[in-house]
Amino acid sequence: MTTYRDRTEAGEAIADRLGGLVGQPDVTVLGLVRGGVPVAQQVATRLGAPLDVLVVRKLGMPWAPEVAFGALGPGGVRVLNEPIAGRLAPDDVTEVVRREQAELDRREQLYRAGRAPVDLTGRTAVVVDDGLATGATARAAVQVARHLGARRVVVAVPVGSEEAYEMLATEADQVVCIQRPPDFGAVSRYYDDFHEVSDEEVTEALATAS
Repeated sequence: MTTYRDRTEAGEAIADRLGGLVGQPDVTVLGLVRGGVPVAQQVATRLGAPLDVLVVRKLGMPWAPEVAFGALGPGGVRVLNEPIAGRLAPDDVTEVVRREQAELDRREQLYRAGRAPVDLTGRTAVVVDDGLATGATARAAVQVARHLGARRVVVAVPVGSEEAYEMLATEADQVVCIQRPPDFGAVSRYYDDFHEVSDEEVTEALATAS
């Protein structure tokens, strides 16, 4: 098992796998908020591409929030993992969706800071996160990117579970996943520094890229 020093090093490793996109004029790099943004910042820098964010919220089980039964994205996108979501009462689903929608709206307002929604019409969207556990969030991100007009969607992550990789391979045009360990566990296992990324770090990354 290979671990990354931090999200910056992970982003550099991903960028090495995306050499064919360097200097391409139609590429936009999208960091998944919040942990994917520092990773995406390195990818965007190395590719010479603009950086933006996708605010996608995982829908977690009420008694186990780390277990996703789906995800939300801007523009009304909602992805449900039916085998898991089916175990919940409708009222429980509604409550989790309501709470996460409110947080999604808050972050969209904060991170956009008056900027127009990202326009991906005819572009190649490179969706970057710090890892794939269930893949529900990245799956929602792929759908959001297509909703925003992306011609091609590439998902790029430093590490992920085999199950998430295979699921995303049917959704995205390309999935770049450097490590797919058989005993995946949690994303945090693959980082020496896996601190919770703050809103300030996200806004700073976007300000630096603009």
